Amino acid sequence: MAVTIERIAALLVKAERTENEAEADAYLMKAQQLATMASIDLALARSTTDRREQRQQPEARTRTIGEKGRRANRHLISLYIVIAHANDAHVDVAANSTYVVGYGMPSDLDVIEAMFASLSVHMVHASQQYVVRREWEGETYVAVVDRRRRVKAHTAQTARVAFYRAYTARIEERLRQARERTLQETPRQQPGAPGSVSVEVALREKASEVKAFHRQASDARGSWGGYQGGVRDARGSAAQAGRWAASRARLGDAPGVGGKRELE
Repeated sequence: MAVTIERIAALLVKAERTENEAEADAYLMKAQQLATMASIDLALARSTTDRREQRQQPEARTRTIGEKGRRANRHLISLYIVIAHANDAHVDVAANSTYVVGYGMPSDLDVIEAMFASLSVHMVHASQQYVVRREWEGETYVAVVDRRRRVKAHTAQTARVAFYRAYTARIEERLRQARERTLQETPRQQPGAPGSVSVEVALREKASEVKAFHRQASDARGSWGGYQGGVRDARGSAAQAGRWAASRARLGDAPGVGGKRELE
């Protein structure tokens, strides 16, 4: 698995360095395809291993997001969730949005942490670069106030929110496409010893085991509401900049973006 993480890291570095959006998208999708293939290989291995033998078991890992009240926390959590869901993990969210808990297989959680460390740093950095250029001045967005839609002028903060939301949506789109493509290209029945199972069965068994572990280990109550602010549409330069930046990723140490938990 260490080799897979290193290859994912190298692909994310290439995605961040290229100025060609198509190439950046390709690198990011390849990173997710590698993660999906590693997950498939692990699931197949687990399904054909005698249950008495030692094998990977689901675990829970806590990830600090940020100090209480930090505005970016909910957007970073949304990013973590889309990465986690693309890699077969469940997520609990702290009620105060200061941390998350990921539930999954250790190798899947390794991939999630590597991708989040890269993409979270890049999202925050790229949004700051966009905001200081002030391209958002004079633009408007659709806000929801008292359940009514209203057009308002962008501020630096709302432009940043629009950037974050578009960035996360684009990442979710690309990771989902990469996962689906990998599953489509993977033979339904892997060659091996008699009694080998299909990819679908292996992944279903793994998902069931992770789900059962989450139910047993989680003490979360309710559901996470996500972003509750007024910026709801994705248009204008902020959204365009966010979507474009979402294909460029850098792998590095995650920043120190860091009760009761809520279930996502």
